Amino acid sequence: MKIRCDVCMHHCELDREQTGFCRARKNTGERIIPVNYGKITSLALDPIEKKPLAMFCPGTMILSAGSFGCNLRCPFCQNHEISMAGEGESEAAYIEPGELAARAQALRPRGNIGVAYTYNEPLVGWEYVRDTARFIRAAGMKNVIITNASVTDPVLDEILPLTDAMNIDLKGFTDQFYAKLGGDLGTVRHFIQRAAEACHVELTTLIVPGENDSEQEIKELASWVGGISSDIPLHITRFFPRWKMTDRGATDIRTVYSLAETARKSLKHVFIGNC
Repeated sequence: MKIRCDVCMHHCELDREQTGFCRARKNTGERIIPVNYGKITSLALDPIEKKPLAMFCPGTMILSAGSFGCNLRCPFCQNHEISMAGEGESEAAYIEPGELAARAQALRPRGNIGVAYTYNEPLVGWEYVRDTARFIRAAGMKNVIITNASVTDPVLDEILPLTDAMNIDLKGFTDQFYAKLGGDLGTVRHFIQRAAEACHVELTTLIVPGENDSEQEIKELASWVGGISSDIPLHITRFFPRWKMTDRGATDIRTVYSLAETARKSLKHVFIGNC
């Protein structure tokens, strides 16, 4: 019997034992489960600025954890080895939510403030994020999510009350570009609006030559973000050829700086990355 997964905008209709577009959720015959639950493919203690978060607990460290799976198909993904992997396709260690929280607490002497759920798209396995976040919150530490913002309201209802900060990838500001990535701009805009009311939010836009690098697009993007709050930080970052997008060079540095200036007409805090 088919069961519909309602975690994201794809709403995959899955047959028994079939895995969804994200490669992380499967129909067991009775329900949809996250097959990546607790399966950690990457674990590192990072500066908070690396997420990137420029205006949330600066100068601190955060334990960054990732699994596998993603519900977008960005051809320039820098973590494609895990984000595009399915069950059994990447090396992983099983770590219970309480154990991950214990590891985070053990790193407090090294400046750790909590856990960042990152590397792949963490919310395709939102149950693990929620369960771990409860332990982290109980320990008085911080929960940070690095996300493509491509999930539905029921997931947000579970996650937002436990979240202290997010960096959200706002890939661009046209429906056409999001369609190329397998995403939906409307879903992302709605997510950002809700998240900005609940926690600290910073946004990142990777400037891809020939795709989302027009002054008009960044002007519209920044104006829309400014309509939510001109205090939301925006990171304008430079593209480098990766994975399936090696047909063009890195973004011209002058373009990155110019688009940052465009964004500053609507936003107070615009940062430049990868330059």
